This record gives sequence, C-alpha cells and structure tokens, in this order.
Amino acid sequence: MSSATEAPAEAVRGPAPRFVTGSLMRHVVVMSLTSSVGLMAIFSVDLINILYISWLQDPVATAAVGYAGAVLFFTTSFGIGLSIAVSAVVARALGQREAALARRRATNGLLLALALGIVFTAAVWAVLGPIVDLLGARGATAEATVHYLSLSMLGQPLLMLGITGAGVLRSHGDARRSMMVTVWGAVALAIADPILIFGLGWGLSGAAWAANLSRLVVAAMAIWPLWRHCGGFARVTGAELAIDGRAMAGIAGPAVLTQVATPVGQAFVTRLIAPYGEAAVAGMAITGRLTPVALGVIFALAGAIGPIVGQNAGAGRLDRVRRAIWDAVIFTAVVISLVTLVLFVLRGPIADLFHAEGLTRDLVFLFCGPLCLLFFFNGLLFISNAACNNLGRPFLSTLLNWGRHTLGTVPFALWFSGIWGAEGVLIGQGVGGVIFGIVSLWLVFRVVDRQAAAPLPARRG
Repeated sequence: MSSATEAPAEAVRGPAPRFVTGSLMRHVVVMSLTSSVGLMAIFSVDLINILYISWLQDPVATAAVGYAGAVLFFTTSFGIGLSIAVSAVVARALGQREAALARRRATNGLLLALALGIVFTAAVWAVLGPIVDLLGARGATAEATVHYLSLSMLGQPLLMLGITGAGVLRSHGDARRSMMVTVWGAVALAIADPILIFGLGWGLSGAAWAANLSRLVVAAMAIWPLWRHCGGFARVTGAELAIDGRAMAGIAGPAVLTQVATPVGQAFVTRLIAPYGEAAVAGMAITGRLTPVALGVIFALAGAIGPIVGQNAGAGRLDRVRRAIWDAVIFTAVVISLVTLVLFVLRGPIADLFHAEGLTRDLVFLFCGPLCLLFFFNGLLFISNAACNNLGRPFLSTLLNWGRHTLGTVPFALWFSGIWGAEGVLIGQGVGGVIFGIVSLWLVFRVVDRQAAAPLPARRG
C-alpha cells in the first residue's frame, strides 16, 4: 500500500502529452485541416500565376510556365529542406527552455538559409539554358522559359528565407502567424498578377515580377513577427554561426535529399511529355498546380500525423501508433473520394477557366477523375514517410521517396506513353504510385511491429 504522502505517478511524470490521450482520428482531422490552409496558400501562388498566364491564350507562354515549374519546384524544395533543419534545432532549444539559444539558432539559421538560397539559386540560374534543354523545351518555348526563369528566380532566395522563417514560427507554436506568411504572399500575387500581366501589358515578364513581389511579402511576413513576438534576433558571430551550421547540417542533408526527390520525378515526367507539344506541357502544368491546391489537406497530413506518431511512440503506446496510421489512411480515403467527386462534377468549368482546349483539356479531364483517385496511394506514401521519420527511420523515408519518383515513375510513364501517348505519361506516373504506396504502408507497419517486439527499455530510448 502506498503512503499518504506518496505523489501519484502522473504528478511525478507530468500529464500525458496531448496526442497520447483523446481521439486519434479527431487529432488527425483537426491538425490536417488547420495545417492545410498554409500549404494551399503556398501552392496557390503557382496556380494563380498559370491561371492568369492561360488567359493570354498563348500556348507558348503557358507551356513556358509549365517547364519553369519543374525548376522552381526544385529550388523551393531545397528551401523546404533547409527550413526543416532550422526549425528542428530551434524547437529543440525551446524544448530545453533555452530562449537565448533558440534566438541565436533562429538568427543564424535564417542567415544561412538566405546565403545558401542565394548560392544555390545562382548556381541554377547560371545553367538555365542546359536545364531547360534537358526538360525538352525547344524553339520559342525554350526561349520563353529561360526568360521567365531568369526573372522569376531572382526572388527565390527571399522565398527560402520566408519558408524558413515560417518554420521557426511553427517551432514557437505560433501556427496562425506561420500560416499567414504564405497566405499574404498569395494575396499579394493575386493583386499584382493582373496589374502587371494585363494592366501594364508585361505578359510573361509581368508574371515573373509579380511572383518576385509575392516572395518579398512572404519574407517580410516571416521576419516581422519573429522580431516583434518571438524575442527578436541575436548578434551574429563567426564562431556561433559555424556551431549552429554544423548542428543544422546533420538534419538538412537528409531533409533536402528527401524533399528534392519529388521535383526530380516531376522533371522526368516533364521531359517525357515534352515531345507531345506545348498543349501537353500546358495540360501537365495545369494539373500539376491543381493537385496540391485541391489536395492540400493530404499534403498537410504528413505534418499532422508525425507528432501524433512521435508522442505515442515515445510513450511506448505502439497500439495507438498503429491506430493513428490506420486513422490517417481512412481520412485520406475519405478526402480523396470527396475531392475527386467535386473535381469530376466541375471538370468542364475548371477546363474553361484555364481556356483549355484539345489535348490540354483532355489532360485536365483525366486529372479530374482517375488520376485524382490514384492520389490515394501517394497519400499512403506521405503517411508512411512521416511515420518513419518519427519512429527513428528517416533513411527509409528518403529511400521510399526516391524510389517512388524514379523506379515508381520513369518505367511506368515510358510504358504507358507507348500505349496512350501524353495521357499515358500521367497515367503511368499514377500507377507507379500505387505500388510504392502499398509497399510503404507495409514497411511502416513492419517498423512498428519490430519496435513493439523490442524490449521496453529499448523502445523508450
């Protein structure tokens, strides 16, 4: 019998983390829905851009934005990888209640993100011609693509700074201000695009400068709340910059490697669809930008399920880890089904909105139905990657992501393009995702089973 003075176990250890108690499905739904707003704002910037460009009814200009998207996606993914590293080390310092250390790491992390963003963007900018040629653009379309990229990439370092700042805001638990960073960027673009493209008659150049203005707004909206509400910034010294740089490098390497797998896969698809002409590239560009906006909740699910898996795994509740993963799978199936239904019903008006005709219209219709349904299996991959990262298996996540966008993309896209042409490229990309989605889910449950079978001290460690 315990004595009257003995403290209850919960009082000694503290209350259980929020995700170790309560309804897992509710946690999955609420976190996914709230996180999706910021993500959809990021992706809506590209969608708004191509929407206005499509109103020029110039297939060359629309195709140019399509080719450019593969390059911009690559550089943006590099920035997202950097933001993951910076926000991770800042969050760790905040968790240790080291406010000064968190402020220093945030300052140095933002500085490094901007510097690396400038270097990386400059390196890509210097070889734009060969890159565009590798993507398959030719003639006037290639010239328009290089022109658009040479202007729009000037603001990429600012976008990387803004994305990193938004990550630091999330580390401070300021989800609303983090979300508004990209929301205000989308608002700025929606206002600037018609003014510069149509009002001033700048066309494609106007779209590029509007994108740069949007990135400036994103950077400003990230830096301002950090200065005003999160303790400001620290004085920078070379020694501390080197220390924090090394701490971030161990996380940034795998994070960047994982992030760039998707744009590399998209570049393969762009190259395969290029021989079918500007109409095919325009259709691919429209569907590629519709996907993350229409399915932003599924993209956000990866960030939502991670903390739930991590907290329950840390508490030794592997039964709740399994339940959380299955709840995420069910949630994905419901969302995909509802979104596909809406897109299928509205496929005509959506195609009309982009002035899509011929092959471009066929690809938009293909997406608003079968391809959207197949995205369920990409959702399985997102869930599995997030779970692996929070179960101490980040390399498996990287391996799955690269496998999906190489072995799960190129052979199938080549195979089906020989049967159905341009439509076959996108069908093959979707079919490859079916295989890797199923395999990834099976592997993550193997990881959970092995941790459940491990001795209790090992699981807690």
